Amino acid sequence: MFRFPPPDCTLPRRRVSRSCRLQPRLLDWAVPPVETTDRIAENSGTVVAAIPARYASTRLPGKPLAKLAGKTLIEHVYRRTAAAEGLSRVVVLTDDERIGAAVEEFGGEWEMTPSDCLSGTDRIAFAARRWQADAVLNVQGDWLIVPPLIGRMVKHLRDHPADPMVTLAVEATDDEFEDPNAVKVVCDRKGFALYFSRAPLPYLRGGERPAGASPLKHWGIYGYRRETLLELAAMPATPLERSESLEQLRALENGIPIRVLQVEGGAYSVDTPEDLERVARALREESRG
Repeated sequence: MFRFPPPDCTLPRRRVSRSCRLQPRLLDWAVPPVETTDRIAENSGTVVAAIPARYASTRLPGKPLAKLAGKTLIEHVYRRTAAAEGLSRVVVLTDDERIGAAVEEFGGEWEMTPSDCLSGTDRIAFAARRWQADAVLNVQGDWLIVPPLIGRMVKHLRDHPADPMVTLAVEATDDEFEDPNAVKVVCDRKGFALYFSRAPLPYLRGGERPAGASPLKHWGIYGYRRETLLELAAMPATPLERSESLEQLRALENGIPIRVLQVEGGAYSVDTPEDLERVARALREESRG
């Protein structure tokens, strides 16, 4: 289990984006320190983790500020991300100052982005145009993933500079295999994605799981080369992307390979009020353990 520094540790002042109206101040929350944007320009192989977070949500308005075990959802996501090894910076990208204020309250960094960004990728690309970074990690603001798995993606980006994109997948359960909300992915022999789909994939002839072709559930966390991110965001939506409502298919349809790292473990996703209750219970059980 990962641990954070004790809450009485001394932290440096946090730098907030110039586009934000709130002013930085000295905080005493236990958010692991990351390098400032001034240091990023001096380093090589830098990886920035961006957490897009909108206030508007059809099923759960104000979701990033929803409370889970005494902390907001966005704080949980930020802390887990900041605890991953190898990151140069962690920043929340939002279109609402209420979320920015909450991030600043626990000592995190945030930047304001336009409200008309259509997706998390667009929001990150808008901000990344100003960053001096080699790679960017897209960490969804409603997913809680353990830091070692985030760290594995960071390490892969550093160790494999030729890979333009990387993501994660786990073995799918029987229920997930049939669930259109659980995206499946199939890969080639080198671990690159062949296709992502909401349909059961691959087809299991006779209902049996064939050896070496277990169904994989995709986790929507991405690592990009900065130039790949900007290129992808500038492309129009593609036919398969529109059919499946899966943005990653835009990359495949344009010949951009996506490396898939198969991992083990669980992640918590929050989309509904019921999810909030379920994840809150799980976090309380984790803290007891």
